[in-house]
Amino acid sequence: MFSNTKESGLESLIVKWLVEQNHYEQGHSHDYNMEYALDTVRLLRFLKDTQPQAVEKLQLETHPLKRAQFLSRVRDEITKRGIIDVLRKGVKVYPASLVMFYMTPSVNNPTAAQLHTKNIFSVTRQLHYSPDATKLSLDLCIFINGLPVITFELKNQLTKQNVDDAVYQYQHDRSHKELLFQFTRCMVHFAVDDAQVKFCTRLQGKESWFLPFNKGYKDGAGNPPNPDGLMTDYLWKRILTKEMLSRIIENYAALIDEKDEETGKTKYKQIFPRYHQLMAVESLLADI
Repeated sequence: MFSNTKESGLESLIVKWLVEQNHYEQGHSHDYNMEYALDTVRLLRFLKDTQPQAVEKLQLETHPLKRAQFLSRVRDEITKRGIIDVLRKGVKVYPASLVMFYMTPSVNNPTAAQLHTKNIFSVTRQLHYSPDATKLSLDLCIFINGLPVITFELKNQLTKQNVDDAVYQYQHDRSHKELLFQFTRCMVHFAVDDAQVKFCTRLQGKESWFLPFNKGYKDGAGNPPNPDGLMTDYLWKRILTKEMLSRIIENYAALIDEKDEETGKTKYKQIFPRYHQLMAVESLLADI
């Protein structure tokens, strides 16, 4: 079931499933540009494939300076608006308006269905994300059309480390000052072992707050035994399918603002559904 007992074994298992069953591409750390926190190879390929006229107008293939300016603009738009809004609404770069993600199509819309298949879902192992601490690498990162959406730190209880060690790693070794880990740059950060999953939507050092993303077992916490694999494999087998991840981006994840009554300041909060919330709504929708 799970012969390689190191973290790399769990990493291999997840990547193998995502690539072979969920039809992701496997990315490479050298495709990732740390200055922009983007997989520029896949972003530019996606745009060329789906919006060639805009690529031509913006001279992204022929003019290195304009390409750099464009990548800076995408980076800055994610900083300003957050990854969820950029995926949903795209980016305007004069004289073009660019789609960054093609939504799930409605029934009987073959054109939209065809465009939706052009989205590039990819997973990169051991992503080197820091221009300063070049040896540091993240276990896994999922990208959509070259834009990072989910990060993962993995642990394995057989090596006497568990999900809480992954949480500790995020809190102490993954600086939220790094571009990739800044608030709203990614949709969610997962800490995973072979028995439990926890998630966080805002990394802030020791204050990073992780919630369980477990199925629950016997009216309690944790996950039920899984005769067919790992207790946590629902994460990559069910949640990280292209269909489910698309629906999460379109319908469930959100960036909301809350006004502090005392100070009058606006605070932003990024929302990602807990497992049981997601499944409850999905079940209701399936019955309609």
